[in-house]
Amino acid sequence: MNTTTDHDGHEKLRGAEYALGVLDAAQRRQIEQQMQDDPELADAVAGWHKRLTPLAEEIAPVEPAPYVWARIVSELGLHPDRQDARIARPTQGGFWNNLRLWHWIGIGASGLAAACLVLLFTIPRAPQPAAPVTAPAARYLVAQIKQDNGVAGWTATVDVGHKSMIVIPATPAAVTSGKSTQLWLIPPGHKPISLGLIARDKSTRVTLDPALLAQLGHKALLAVSVEPPGGSPTGQPTGPVIAKGSINGA
Repeated sequence: MNTTTDHDGHEKLRGAEYALGVLDAAQRRQIEQQMQDDPELADAVAGWHKRLTPLAEEIAPVEPAPYVWARIVSELGLHPDRQDARIARPTQGGFWNNLRLWHWIGIGASGLAAACLVLLFTIPRAPQPAAPVTAPAARYLVAQIKQDNGVAGWTATVDVGHKSMIVIPATPAAVTSGKSTQLWLIPPGHKPISLGLIARDKSTRVTLDPALLAQLGHKALLAVSVEPPGGSPTGQPTGPVIAKGSINGA
């Protein structure tokens, strides 16, 4: 007979009973005194409190019926002269109103619940396969749109949630007077898509529809070309591309 295992199981059961509150006042005081000299019992009680507290937080509060408090007041004799202590409570007598019977049934059920909890948390279980980890989608995307000399001409930041892009000039090269700078999205394997004209001296906000957002993969590029006033007349870059950069997650 393995006495160590029996002792451990007994300690766990007593800790569960104490944490569940199924012991009477004398038994609770006895365990509280023993915990001062028995660290294993104290650890068992602390462990059960830790396990059971999250379960208690999930229980919705229930408002007791009016007769419950009236009955408590009446049974304890706190206000024997009050008439409302006898209102709206079930008729005494009969099998279903036998308080002593339900008291022992409650103790038995609580003890059974404690034993079941001990088995639930102590019986070894086969390890569950780890769930596949899916990388979260980037909330923001950024791109440095660099010129041929390696200096950033513009910086673009995409707010995926708000479906918008802010393009801020850094040190863009001078462009011939009367020309415009136009921003393009170039998905891998596709033709450039115009995102509109951008300024060289202030930030520009670009609204992105879902179709454009779907194209903003990590292999997509942003590019700036020099175009006639008002932008490219063909829907594709017609002037020289002066800056480009890849899109990355922030």
